[in-house]
Amino acid sequence: MSNELLAGRYDAALLDLDGTIYEGGRAVPGALEGLTEAGLPMLFVTNNASRAPETVAEQLRSLGYDCDADDVMTSAQAAIEMAADIIPEGSKVLILGAQSFRDLATDAGYELVDSADDEPAAVFQGHNPGTNWAMMSEAALSISRGAKYLASNLDTTLPTERGLLVGNGSMVAAIVSATGVEPRSAGKPLPPMFHRGAARLESERPIVIGDRLNTDIAGGNAAGYDTLMTVTGISGHHETLSAIPEERPTLIGADMSALVAPAEHAEPRPQAGFTAERDADDPAVIVIGGGDASDARLADPARAAVAALLTAASVAWFDADGAPSTAPVTGVRTTSEAAAAAVAAWR
Repeated sequence: MSNELLAGRYDAALLDLDGTIYEGGRAVPGALEGLTEAGLPMLFVTNNASRAPETVAEQLRSLGYDCDADDVMTSAQAAIEMAADIIPEGSKVLILGAQSFRDLATDAGYELVDSADDEPAAVFQGHNPGTNWAMMSEAALSISRGAKYLASNLDTTLPTERGLLVGNGSMVAAIVSATGVEPRSAGKPLPPMFHRGAARLESERPIVIGDRLNTDIAGGNAAGYDTLMTVTGISGHHETLSAIPEERPTLIGADMSALVAPAEHAEPRPQAGFTAERDADDPAVIVIGGGDASDARLADPARAAVAALLTAASVAWFDADGAPSTAPVTGVRTTSEAAAAAVAAWR
């Protein structure tokens, strides 16, 4: 077994926030401890456009992180940077978003308006709990009259300690329904935020860490970086096993402690004494064994569950020749008590 720790492969970490570092106002267990021990330079990359970078940094400091506004990149910042290529400085723009988004637009040299009658050149939309019908109607009128439509991100939900709330993507869907116009999106899963983040850290080998397959993981993959999914937020074990190739993480961890564990413990391969097989005529994956009593992961339900998931992924995600498989996965079966207990902990 290699003694190489996972964090040793990389020179920086690009980190999601909601579901990865915190959930609403509550810290994700083990995240701070794992990242502190890993010691990688960090940039927090978030699709949430409702708060200014300094406000995010203030919350992170309250959780024990040593960071400031420059350690945070929001999708609102990415949207403003994207707009520079298509909207001339000084243009009128209508913002459906928080005050921090409006401030970014003003700082970029745009003139803010609130009515379609002012003929804005563009509409920017980011998450803002205060967005109402009248505001959305002005945005829809503007877009129907030819304004460019840019969204900070398309996340349909916003994770909180109470559960999943309505995200910016769901609000965007209302505008799309009214206008028939799809926005250009600046945030994850598109790769520019990750490329800009790596450049800010002067990183050549960053690892992208997140909890959501269709944004964090898909975006990191699209950027060409290794991705680590922590099973602490939106995407669960079953969804991960059946993910399409573009959304499959390079690595999986029960939590951030995976960074300071042996690298091979996070790879899709047989783990902790488990093996897996798949019949060509059966879309289910069979997880077998798990009798390696010397492996401490089996004593921890969360880590045993990830060990079984990685083992199952090793046959679900790859053909016999090692090429990515697109064959659907419809279920998981087990043939031992240890495997059954591990899979029972999946969500």
